[in-house]
Amino acid sequence: MDAAPGRTASPEGRGEIRDGMRIDWDVPVEMDDGLVLRADVFLPLPEGRYPVILSYGPYAKGLAFQDGYAGAWERMAQNHPDVTAGSSNLYQNWEVVDPEKWVPHGYAVVRVDSRGCGCSPGDIDHFSPRETADFYGCIEWAGVQPWSNGKIGLNGISYYAINQWHVASLQPPHLAAMCVWEGAADWYRDMTHHGGILCVFWANWYDMQVKTVQYGLGERGARSRVHGRPVCGPEALSDGELAKNRCDFGDEIRAHPLDDEYHKARSPVWENINVPLFSAANWGGQGLHPRGNFEGFVRAASKDKWLEAHGIEHWTHFYTDYGRELQRKFFDHFLKGIDSGWSRQPRVLLQVRRLDRFVAREENEWPPARTQWTKFYLDPVEHSLQQTPVARRAGVSFDALGDGLTFLTPPLAQETEITGPSTAKLSVSSSTRDADLFLVLRVFSADLNEVVFQGALDPHTPIGQGWLRASHRKLDPKRSTPYRPYHTHDELQPLQPGEIVELDVEIWPTSIVVPAGYRIGLSIRGRDYEHPGPPTRLSNMKHPMTGCGPFMHDDPIDRPPDVFGGRTILHFGGGREPYLLLPIIPPKAAPDR
Repeated sequence: MDAAPGRTASPEGRGEIRDGMRIDWDVPVEMDDGLVLRADVFLPLPEGRYPVILSYGPYAKGLAFQDGYAGAWERMAQNHPDVTAGSSNLYQNWEVVDPEKWVPHGYAVVRVDSRGCGCSPGDIDHFSPRETADFYGCIEWAGVQPWSNGKIGLNGISYYAINQWHVASLQPPHLAAMCVWEGAADWYRDMTHHGGILCVFWANWYDMQVKTVQYGLGERGARSRVHGRPVCGPEALSDGELAKNRCDFGDEIRAHPLDDEYHKARSPVWENINVPLFSAANWGGQGLHPRGNFEGFVRAASKDKWLEAHGIEHWTHFYTDYGRELQRKFFDHFLKGIDSGWSRQPRVLLQVRRLDRFVAREENEWPPARTQWTKFYLDPVEHSLQQTPVARRAGVSFDALGDGLTFLTPPLAQETEITGPSTAKLSVSSSTRDADLFLVLRVFSADLNEVVFQGALDPHTPIGQGWLRASHRKLDPKRSTPYRPYHTHDELQPLQPGEIVELDVEIWPTSIVVPAGYRIGLSIRGRDYEHPGPPTRLSNMKHPMTGCGPFMHDDPIDRPPDVFGGRTILHFGGGREPYLLLPIIPPKAAPDR
């Protein structure tokens, strides 16, 4: 492509001016091992040095949002017209910023295809130390370019957020701030093994969202709707060559059932993260997105850190005026040093969920200090949740691979807000040597119809979820709190059939204001939650979604019936007082007049 008049062509001959931006396509970025990655660079028209918004990831920087994720785009564009307003939308990409909404405000936007994906050659090994080193190299490269002011900000959703935690652990000198939007963190606990139970999401994701944009597809891949070239590079590799250039992702994850060095190398080192950060969570992201954002806000060593939590689909608010203006206010403060108002931003901003809307509320810390941690005791006879312990001795069993049991509160006497992490303490035995427990926090109307919400992906999600494999019950006493048990996942403690053990089950953070007359429920199941309505499909998901989105735990190798297919028994009495611990938030006191 010829350069625009008055513009010097890039070394690749792919520089141009269009839509109010100077654009260089497929700029070479050499890594420390000699491999060359490819980046697209979007710059303001005036020559100068600008702060940089950078992203590094696998989804092919040349693939338009509308082409790769048509269903998600259509839903967002229809329901949130502010997303498409003020932009040609030619440069919109999945989970990264729209340059047309950042470059006019004096930012350089850099998108890098990660190793082995899009226009970058090499071997794919997601979240590996090699990838993190590449990300570090891209930050340092951008920090010394003639169009850069030396301050690099990281911004993006999901994959483009997860890897921010990792690279920040290496403390790149030019990294000045990062916005981690719905970014899981702990490769074991947040992503691959919930409570020690293998999640099949990543293997399916690999097939649907990575192999489809692998470098070397050439003409078999998509073409850019902007410049017309293949988004997976010019080279055409055979299927065998493509397979050789990528890891066996699902098999590798399955091969590491404990939190070993494989997982630790793909997780943050919290004490090393000291860069200013803005962590944005999604209440509905049960199974992937909320936990890491809350953990990161609490555990990162950064003194300048903020937390926001919102709802609806996981991609939407990143692009709406609400989300984008928060991001720009943050980066204006830390990358430009201007008074954007961020110095007055509350440390914690929660979009508290009601049945029909979200209501913004400021807090000073997480969890809120005024939380009333309230125990609801399980009653084995009434299958109820009571605020006083149940003395009767009993054992209640269910099919260990079945739908389990549900315990309900009486109708609530008054409106009740639950915002924060929850936990359950249970006494359990099994007829086999192990048992998987799936806990579902639920809300029911007065006529006992379940209330479900739009989750990060699935439109029929319950309020909260937690998981634990009984043989993974070992706790880390230094990291555990009464409301957030932390399991080591470093050794198996198999059950003896009939042996009673105590389990502390983490239930991920959520938010809901439950109306008076409604009930709160806890289901203890032997398999994933399932909503009775019709399944939902997204174009980028392999299977229809039935309540848990794509975050399922049905791998037959991980859950063989001879180990997990017996009877699970809940035990009560005799000093055992099973309970659900909920974060009840009292109304804020009215300010003094």
